[in-house]
Amino acid sequence: MPVRIASIHPQTAANENQFLENRLLKQYRAIAHKLHPVVTVGGQGLTSGIETELNRALTDHELVKVKVNVGDREARDAVIERLVTSCGAELVQKIGHTATLLRHSEKADPRKSNLHRPF
Repeated sequence: MPVRIASIHPQTAANENQFLENRLLKQYRAIAHKLHPVVTVGGQGLTSGIETELNRALTDHELVKVKVNVGDREARDAVIERLVTSCGAELVQKIGHTATLLRHSEKADPRKSNLHRPF
């Protein structure tokens, strides 16, 4: 029986996992391309209502876009970082004022989930 290269060279195993991660990120970006922002953070900044709505959207849709219209680049990056940590999501992509967040849900409804729909 042939031996996998990853079992011989640990560096190859790390590269294989990184390739898998990059492939998944590309898929998530492709799915998110056609989505519109579900949550918008405005001039008041990050409020509890926005966090609640984002948690609901991540539970229902798993992959969502968030539009952040606050201050300069540093303030925008800080708000996005707070959103990611407070909701337990992963940052898939950030372009301009729009961030794409991902949080897998165990009870995802296939009719609402952006990951379970064909694109």
